[in-house]
Amino acid sequence: MHIEADRECCIGAGNCVMVADALFDQDDDGIVVVLAADVPADEETRARRAAQLCPAGAITAIE
Repeated sequence: MHIEADRECCIGAGNCVMVADALFDQDDDGIVVVLAADVPADEETRARRAAQLCPAGAITAIE
């Protein structure tokens, strides 16, 4: 699985970090930063959940 984040679309809610802090962080402005674009197998469920919970739809999980 691979994840992508649209930083232009991100509103800084931080749901992704709360759900998958091994995969996402936020910069000083609160905008998403992808820490691991290639998702380890044990983090795939969290990656999918982060994409589902993003209120701006800024995160995409690609199977």
